[in-house]
Formats: sequence, structure tokens, C-alpha cells
Amino acid sequence: MKLSIGEAANICGASIRALRYYDEIGLVKPDEVTDAGYRLYGDRAMADLAQVVFLRELEIPIKVIAKMLSCPDHDKKRVLLNHRQLLILKRRHIDDMICLIDNMLGGSTMKPQTTWKDIEDARRQYADEVKNRWGDSEMYKQSQARTTNPAQELKVARQADDIFSRFAEIVDSDPASPEAQALVAEWQRHITDNYYECTKPVLASLGQMYVSDERFSENIDRFGDGTAKFMSLAISEYCK
Repeated sequence: MKLSIGEAANICGASIRALRYYDEIGLVKPDEVTDAGYRLYGDRAMADLAQVVFLRELEIPIKVIAKMLSCPDHDKKRVLLNHRQLLILKRRHIDDMICLIDNMLGGSTMKPQTTWKDIEDARRQYADEVKNRWGDSEMYKQSQARTTNPAQELKVARQADDIFSRFAEIVDSDPASPEAQALVAEWQRHITDNYYECTKPVLASLGQMYVSDERFSENIDRFGDGTAKFMSLAISEYCK
């Protein structure tokens, strides 16, 4: 079964204009062009298009993508598998947002787990893979040098989710209580083990950001209203 250019664009999340451009420059050719000039996309063209859309999402220039796809040892399967994993993370994120809305409506009591950070971490990982092969491109000069593991990043994010959830469960208690202070110590170790050395001055600064920066507050309060403020107070007590 072959798809029209509009159907192919909708499935892959690209514009019709982009598909026409890819055809013009020979990047993704349709499987067939009818006598009336209509482009039709079959399995081969859709597989090529999926690769291009994924690589463009990583902000890789068209010229670099063209060079990659024309290389005899280009690993098409690996690119498609990476794309699949990123789409799975996005689906999980959407499911978690639905869960969050259900919580607000008084439905499900499940806590959201996958965050947008997980998706960004995966995107960076796949971009780094391309950089390792095509790193002479100008667009990579400002990218991070450290290679990350998406599975590990997701595991770390889930560990953070667990700590946030336990803070949310005791949000009505005393921030100076032994249980709250133990959670702060665990949070400090989590940051040190997975990101950077989290000294008390650094931790105190983070605690202030949890209430002064809406991005932090909104993310932490997903686990329960007032969690960010409670964490901030508990951290303040811990760092005295």
C-alpha cells in the first residue's frame, strides 16, 4: 500500500513542503510518481523518511544527513531503533500527563514518572552517537562531550521520582522531623552520585530554587501540592 504525500507527512510529523524538498534534493524519493505527478510513498520511502525526520529532530543539518544516508555502512536499523525508543519515551510522557490530569480530576492516584527530561536525555544520547561518527560538522561544536546512557538516565529519573513521592507523602509533617531530614540526606546523595558533588551550600541553593523557580516548583509539585515548598524548608533545616 502506498501513501499520498499528505498521508506520509501526517504519519511522520513532517510538512508536505519538507517532503517535496527532500524529493527535489534526492534525500527521500517517493516510491512512485503517477502520470498526474502525484508522489506515492511505500515501505522503502517511509523507512527513509522516518530516518530523516528523526535525525532532523536531533538538529542534524540536511547535508550531514544526506552524507550519512549515502554512506555504504550506514546502520539504518540502529537509527530506526533509536527513533522507536524516543517515541516510546514520548508516549510514556503523554501517558504520565494523562495520569496527572486524572489525579487533578480525582481519578487515578498513580504518580507520574517519566519526565520531559528523560526525553531530552535520550535525544542528547542519540545526537552524541551521530557526533561520534560525523563530529567534524560545525553544528556539533557546542554539544556536550559526555556520552549518556538513556536507560541509565531513565533509571536515575525514576529514583528521583521515588524520592519526590516520599517527600509528598509527609508534606504535612515537620520539615525538621527525622524522616524529612533522612529524605534530604538521601536526595543529597542522589545528586552527588548521579550529577555533581552536592555540598551543603549547593544543596541550600537548590532548596531555594525549588520555590523561587517555577520550573522546579511545577515539576516537584506534580507529586503533590506543596511538595516543593516542603522540600525547600526541609533542606533549609538540614543545611543550618
